[in-house]
Amino acid sequence: MLRIIHQLAEAKAELQRICSRTHDSQVVHKEATVREVLQTVKRLGDQALLHYTAEFDRQTLSREQLRVRGSELDAAYQQVSKKLLDAIQLACRNIEQFHRQRMPKSWVNFGENEIVLGKRYTPVDCAGIYVPGGRAAYPSTVLMNAIPAKVAGVLRLVMVTPPGEGGALNPAVLVAAQEAGVQEIYRVGGAQAIAALAYGTETIPKVDVITGPGNIYVTLAKKLVYGAVGIDSLAGPSEVLVIADHTAEPAHVAADLLAQAEHDPLAAAILITPDAELAQQVAAEVERQLVDHPRQTLTEKAIAHYGIAIVVDTLKTAAELSNEFAPEHLELEVDDPWQLLEHIRHAGAIFLGHSTPEAVGDYLAGPNHTLPTSGTARYASALGTETFMKHSSLIQYSPQALQQVAGAIDALTAAEGLPSHGASVRLRTQTNPENPNHPPFEAGDSATS
Repeated sequence: MLRIIHQLAEAKAELQRICSRTHDSQVVHKEATVREVLQTVKRLGDQALLHYTAEFDRQTLSREQLRVRGSELDAAYQQVSKKLLDAIQLACRNIEQFHRQRMPKSWVNFGENEIVLGKRYTPVDCAGIYVPGGRAAYPSTVLMNAIPAKVAGVLRLVMVTPPGEGGALNPAVLVAAQEAGVQEIYRVGGAQAIAALAYGTETIPKVDVITGPGNIYVTLAKKLVYGAVGIDSLAGPSEVLVIADHTAEPAHVAADLLAQAEHDPLAAAILITPDAELAQQVAAEVERQLVDHPRQTLTEKAIAHYGIAIVVDTLKTAAELSNEFAPEHLELEVDDPWQLLEHIRHAGAIFLGHSTPEAVGDYLAGPNHTLPTSGTARYASALGTETFMKHSSLIQYSPQALQQVAGAIDALTAAEGLPSHGASVRLRTQTNPENPNHPPFEAGDSATS
């Protein structure tokens, strides 16, 4: 049952509890296990991957089976319906179009005094994409991670995903990978897959950036290899927060909450509304829609532990609570969502209006569905092309421009006690070439006086 809360203090306490739901006492133990996996893969390479695949995934593979063959990729197209293929291709087009609009642009500014400054963006050489298995197949995850990398200009995309029974991989995942431009796919999952991408093995190449969600072991592995490689984020369990008013349809709101809850027993589904009657109706709808739900058990667990409806006095109060929680997904199912948007400061993705369920963004609207979770939307953003790029500063001074700032640089280098820094400028701006050890000015003097 979706619990309804009327007291503001209780609501804030519950939101804090939900936000910190992954901070359990078992994390330390799990981290020790992950450290061992990482070090073993780093030391033993493919041998360790095969060992852990047998131990954790209960699948016995040979080294030759790690990489998915071209014939398997071709066969995957025969195993998906035309309707699904059309949907994957539509999603590809929308996601690519959106991310092309977000591409960082290199720039150069030719300023006064012959000073040139700029910023140059370049892609990483190789990106690793983790696609989870387990409870469901996620072709959408493939698209949301691979397409921004391709748009960014990454030349080599490497995908890893856990093997199913007999080493089989979901055909929709394989088709999505090919449509997104990924041809190099390996059947390995868990912390061992992250280790392979971070350190490289005989079969799997070392990458520069790892993206993609996974379970707690995958998340801890990404945390521990950060520095050896870049990562997108440390994704926690998924969450949705719906702000709704009297214009919202209870059945729609309930379906949106369940759409999040069906992901995982740790998924959070939250409603905030100034309409007490709507809260009651949504709670009843949640119960009705859970009857004979195909993922009933885990969805009920999520609703029972992390599903709440909060009744507040105004939509402004709802926005304030939402900002404190900083949700991964925020739906504004209200009469004037754009007006309410003015009060929203922190959210991974914002869905406006009654006809924009989160599922639109999850699959094919275009904006990325890899989003900050567990309150990190206060400072983090969605995955994008910039995740797979880095920028270099461009600086060029003419002799005249360097002469004009030489005095200031000399003063700063003297203050920090770094004489060679100062000398590197003085030697270029000397007015007394016969005595290069004698500075042409005293620290603090103007270079143009």
